[in-house]
Amino acid sequence: MKLTRRQALQLLGTAAAATALPRAFGQSGVQSGIQVTPGLFTNTRASLQSYVLPEWFGDAKFGIWSHWGPQSAIGDGDWYARQMYVEGSDQYEYHRKRFGPQSKVGYKDLIHLFTADKWDPEHLMDLYQRAGAKYFFSMGVHHDNFDLWNSKYQPRWNAVAAGPKRDVVGLWAAAARKRGLRFGVSEHLSNSYNWLAPSHLADTKGPLAGVPYDGQNPAYADLYHDLSHEVPGYAESMKNDPMSRKTPESWKIHYYRRVKDLIDQHQPDLLYTDGGISLEEYSLATIAEAYNVGAKSALGHPETVYFSKTASDCVTGTCALDRERGVLDEISPKPWQTDTCIGQWHYKEGGKYKSAKKVIDLLVDIVSKNGNLLLNIPLPASGEPDPEELKTLAGITEWMSVNGEGIFGTRPWKVFGEGPATKVVIPKSGQEFDPSEDKKPDLGVRDVRYTTKGTSIYAFVQGWPAAGSSEIVLEALGTNSPQQPEKAVDVRLLGRNESLKFTQDTTGLRVTLPAAKPTAADLGIALRIHFV
Repeated sequence: MKLTRRQALQLLGTAAAATALPRAFGQSGVQSGIQVTPGLFTNTRASLQSYVLPEWFGDAKFGIWSHWGPQSAIGDGDWYARQMYVEGSDQYEYHRKRFGPQSKVGYKDLIHLFTADKWDPEHLMDLYQRAGAKYFFSMGVHHDNFDLWNSKYQPRWNAVAAGPKRDVVGLWAAAARKRGLRFGVSEHLSNSYNWLAPSHLADTKGPLAGVPYDGQNPAYADLYHDLSHEVPGYAESMKNDPMSRKTPESWKIHYYRRVKDLIDQHQPDLLYTDGGISLEEYSLATIAEAYNVGAKSALGHPETVYFSKTASDCVTGTCALDRERGVLDEISPKPWQTDTCIGQWHYKEGGKYKSAKKVIDLLVDIVSKNGNLLLNIPLPASGEPDPEELKTLAGITEWMSVNGEGIFGTRPWKVFGEGPATKVVIPKSGQEFDPSEDKKPDLGVRDVRYTTKGTSIYAFVQGWPAAGSSEIVLEALGTNSPQQPEKAVDVRLLGRNESLKFTQDTTGLRVTLPAAKPTAADLGIALRIHFV
């Protein structure tokens, strides 16, 4: 195939061109395709080490995420676009029963279910802001290779051209920014090339054994990827390696251009990549692009935050550490983030959700360790949360309206907390994705988490004393504790104006709570303690 460079560049928006360019020009032609908008940063680790996390991120503490797209519309939970092609899996069987065999009805044929017919981003953003969110995330693109913005490099499979036929990212961004929320996008694209590989297989048994799934059809290579140049058996080998990023250079440059287009169109304040800095110069280029085109402080420093799940990426500048469904064990010197969901990442009909109490337990534990919580509330095809999701959201809203003072704009104290849950040791697997949140015990009245702001310490007590008891003991605030606290002069329950009775001795700060249980006390309470 012989092309001029101009012809090749004209073709770059198609999947075929993304494959053709490196064949035509070799490695040097691909590398020259990385064009980062000029600014403070380039696509090298050394350049990005000078980055400093903006102060607003340490103040924000809580964000809400819409992990929403065509897979959500099917209503059978996570990773549907892949698992429907994994013969024998639950979603494979679900697909056959509901839609028919995969060789006749593929993922492409389900995208029309993503209707968003009841989606009201303005109303939802009002709900999320009232719940205390200081930033909001939209899905940009999942592993399914479907873009949720008016994508320059994925012109056929994006939310403006198919499904809801609306710029989902753009409408979310406008609603968030109108209310003063920071706006983020997530991209899960880098491993899509191999994640979708099972769509190139076929049944191994039954009446349609050997009949290819639609991923093998070259007419849909822009959705399922072109694996025709890979060695025989490549798709089969990827069945057990879904997160592999061992991909051709042509895919890497196409990946970078897609994400750059997302960044340049919407200039997100936060950019989440599902994984670490895994494609080296291409991944580094996405970070540099986000920082260079994003908002700047009065001193010219980037106000944008990029997340990596690989701790070593963020040791010096570069990024903020993200823990998917995981919580750190100790206070981090740098702000970080847990991302989690009240249920499955993609909407599942009849799914079980975290209670508001579980979310608040996570929030106060994370914030006490210098972290932020990004909470996904999965939406169905319609874009309207179901009643159980709204119940959890209402509980968070009620609690935050009373206790948010001790969350927002705070910093960790000398210790993050005390109580029985601090003594529970959760073994680590050593893997990049090592979820710990569901292994942690529920917090109760003896579990306390601390934050501080100005001359105050906030003590979050995650329960209300049993009938007949009204005293709370904060051991870390005892005069003989290793933390050596100052002398307390005033203690108040957030949501109430009156001072509470207390004594401070060698064993702790002993606070007498009011007789009447305050609003949302079952989710936890917060004490504001002033010191000399």
